[in-house]
Amino acid sequence: MLFNSITFLIFFALVFLIYWGLMAKTLRGRNSFVLACSYIFYGWWDWRFLSLIFISSLSDYLIGQRIERAAEGDRTKRIYLALSLAINLGILGLFKYFNFFLDSLQYGFQGLGMDGSNWRLDIVLPVGISFYTFQTLSYTIDIYRGQLRATRDPIAFFAFVAFFPQLVAGPIERAKDLLPQFSLKPAFDKAAIRSGFTLVLWGLFKKVVIADRLALFVNAAFDEPAGLDSSTAAVALLFFAFQLYLDFSAYSEIAIGIARMLGVRLSTNFKRPYLAASFGQFWSRWHISLSSWFRDYLYIPLGGNRRSKWHTWRNVMIVFLLSGLWHGASWNFVIWGLLNGVFLVVLDPLIIQPFRRLGGAGRAVQAILVTLCWTLSLGFFRAQGWDGAIEVYRALAGGNGAFTVLGMGEPEFQLLLWLLGGMMAIEWIQENWPSASERLQSSPVLVRWSIYYGLSMGIILLGSYGLNLADKQFIYFQF
Repeated sequence: MLFNSITFLIFFALVFLIYWGLMAKTLRGRNSFVLACSYIFYGWWDWRFLSLIFISSLSDYLIGQRIERAAEGDRTKRIYLALSLAINLGILGLFKYFNFFLDSLQYGFQGLGMDGSNWRLDIVLPVGISFYTFQTLSYTIDIYRGQLRATRDPIAFFAFVAFFPQLVAGPIERAKDLLPQFSLKPAFDKAAIRSGFTLVLWGLFKKVVIADRLALFVNAAFDEPAGLDSSTAAVALLFFAFQLYLDFSAYSEIAIGIARMLGVRLSTNFKRPYLAASFGQFWSRWHISLSSWFRDYLYIPLGGNRRSKWHTWRNVMIVFLLSGLWHGASWNFVIWGLLNGVFLVVLDPLIIQPFRRLGGAGRAVQAILVTLCWTLSLGFFRAQGWDGAIEVYRALAGGNGAFTVLGMGEPEFQLLLWLLGGMMAIEWIQENWPSASERLQSSPVLVRWSIYYGLSMGIILLGSYGLNLADKQFIYFQF
């Protein structure tokens, strides 16, 4: 069930009416209804996936209580935490990485006269498994650290794990932030509902009007990378950088908006990353919930930057290696992750940071350099396999041929450029006047409804629809 579908529109309309009309009076009724709706939402793809999220939820609900009961320093406490890690990461590893590591060992099997391909598992990657695995792990880890009390309410905990707005593609919520909200009766807040509705419309506009239109060009380029000239390959990479950002931030904003309309606050996942003045700043603005998860549960426990520079660099590279693997079971993602680690530890101090001395102009140069380096790394992220990535970079360096508009006509290409320019102008305004969004919510009714109408008409009239687009999934569903 996709946010950008008629099915979800009907689903959420019914959820909203029943939630505030019948279920908001009692806490258990609210949580039971949210859990049922979340399981319907998730099971819409494949009901068999529900067994995995149920196992993850049940095991961590029980293990969390065992960890809390164990005395500080008790070996049993560590054993239960290890059990939680083994169950969650074991399920994730089996469904997402088993065939990948088997393929990587294939050459070794062949050298021993064995056919490792016979051991491959014919399994489908469950939607959103990487997201809810990290979310539920935050619960047991925080209890182990003494930062959270274990809940005794199974309905609230199961609803926290499966909360449908952010279940499939985040934000990855911490248990200490989201779980307590399921212990409070919801309050009908008109201002929050208006704000959430605006976020939903804006997210749909970004997805349907801009990101899916960018996909026309990007898909045509990456489907046949061998035939690209350098300028077309460069535009394809740049367009994919914007498609990835707009597609993923759109999902996050829709999720945050839907949750807000139900009286639940989710964390911000993006803060204008293409205006970042360094790679460190970029990763504090891009997929914030994942970046902060790796920081708090991996980078800092490894030692962070508390020891020598070499230890800091090692910790950064470990984090980016695993971040690449988190995104996909492919060596392309590993290379992409390591490249961004190198950008952070090498390019930031040597090339990006010195431009700070130039003031405002230097900051603009920094943002451009960061965005360009990030864009170059995305060839590995988007291409189908190693050969596809090499073809893209070969085309980029080739310098042959003239620029070609792919997947669309010239007028639509011009419209796309205007849309991207308008979107970046809005980002610049938000960056320099952070209170602009809040002022919009308190503006006169006529102004607000003019914006609602404009966004709605834009989605209907300018949305990129058609074969393979009307039901197009969000990019991060694959992770």
